[in-house]
Amino acid sequence: MNWESWLMKTLRIVQTAKENADAITAEIKDILKYKEDELPLQGQIWKDLTCLEKEEFRLRNVGSKNIEMYKSDLQKEKTKLRETQNSYDMSKAMTCFIKAISNPGIERCYFLKWMRMNLDNLSREKLSVLREQYKKKYNSKNKEEIKDIDRKLSNSSLGTEHFFREMGQIYEASVSLPETDPSRQQLQHLPKLCAQLLLDGFPIELVDGDASNIPLRWVRDVLSQLNDMVSPKSKILVVTVLGVQSTGKSTLLNTMFGVQFAVSSGRCTRGAFMLLIRINEDVKKVLNCDFMMIIDTEGLKSPELAQLDNSHEHDNELATLVVGLSDITIINIAMENSTEMKDILQIVVHAFLRMKEVGKKPKCQFVHQNVSDVSAHEKNLRDRKLLLQQLNEMTQAAAKMEKKEENKSFTDVMEYSPDTGNWYIPGLWNGNPPMAPVNAGVDHKPVDCSQA
Repeated sequence: MNWESWLMKTLRIVQTAKENADAITAEIKDILKYKEDELPLQGQIWKDLTCLEKEEFRLRNVGSKNIEMYKSDLQKEKTKLRETQNSYDMSKAMTCFIKAISNPGIERCYFLKWMRMNLDNLSREKLSVLREQYKKKYNSKNKEEIKDIDRKLSNSSLGTEHFFREMGQIYEASVSLPETDPSRQQLQHLPKLCAQLLLDGFPIELVDGDASNIPLRWVRDVLSQLNDMVSPKSKILVVTVLGVQSTGKSTLLNTMFGVQFAVSSGRCTRGAFMLLIRINEDVKKVLNCDFMMIIDTEGLKSPELAQLDNSHEHDNELATLVVGLSDITIINIAMENSTEMKDILQIVVHAFLRMKEVGKKPKCQFVHQNVSDVSAHEKNLRDRKLLLQQLNEMTQAAAKMEKKEENKSFTDVMEYSPDTGNWYIPGLWNGNPPMAPVNAGVDHKPVDCSQA
């Protein structure tokens, strides 16, 4: 094939992918109504299922009831909700979406890029209006009004993750059907589709940011299919980032690993996303792994969630989950957000302490962003000692709360050294991404990944 034929073929693929994406997004006039009509399984039904699943494990409302009978009643309620989900026919949008991502690799890739751009533009327009309303009502004494705007901010977001979330719920609902049911058989290929996307380097939602829950059967089957696609002896290193919202966590991961977590200025990351990187042969021995699983998380202490009743519990749950999954946890600290640092460190210390109780002691690295002088590592010895002192104090406080007072220092629960566990970097961009140029100062001092 000569280059002209190749170019024409590529252009046809790009055009077809754009047409498929436009056919879906052109139908979106009102985001809230669109989600109710075209993505109904992830709405209130999924949130109700989430509450039942959490109650099934926590048993906070069991009272004087018989525990086994109470669990049985919860199971019956879950079954009814799954039956309700199965009563919906697959929407036109989801039928088109699944068909488009079933196309060969390059066409699927372009389709998802067009979908992301179209949906980002739509969400940015809607969210900008709501954020203006939030600013006007920020000092209002009517807390319920602010909560209502918070909910609208959450519900008005629409990205490719919502389509994959719906796909996961369609699959999970189908699993509750008898094995001989034709509907169940027709949907068995969905986990394999997502596993292939992971291999292609596309981020997949791990934690639903709206319901604060993991679709366990869906994620398990996707990862099971992924396991079948790679060598059974493959080793995976899991790296997670935690930090305050809007401190550049996604941008940091994109810059470090050359990946494409969403960094749209219109929408912040919600929940947690996982992305797989295949390791080149020349660095496999250094990192001692075949793949890296990168987990990007939503910002802790999110202003959009601060007005919600369970925001503190939400942050603790998310931090504990991702730290538990990780071999290395990156704590991202932006210098202008130092006032929130103590709150973040407290959440992180609680998560690490719980990991020790299950016999796990992951590694920790602190990244201090927006430092003007990259030689700050040598100059900030006093700050590093102060940071360790704060970590030790929080460890003692957390240990007292958890009734594990034998833990006296941060290094009792975490592999951490003040000298090798802190990195100081300037701002990653000269301006606002994605169009801003990379700050040349970032490359002034290379990072030795083997120390992590």
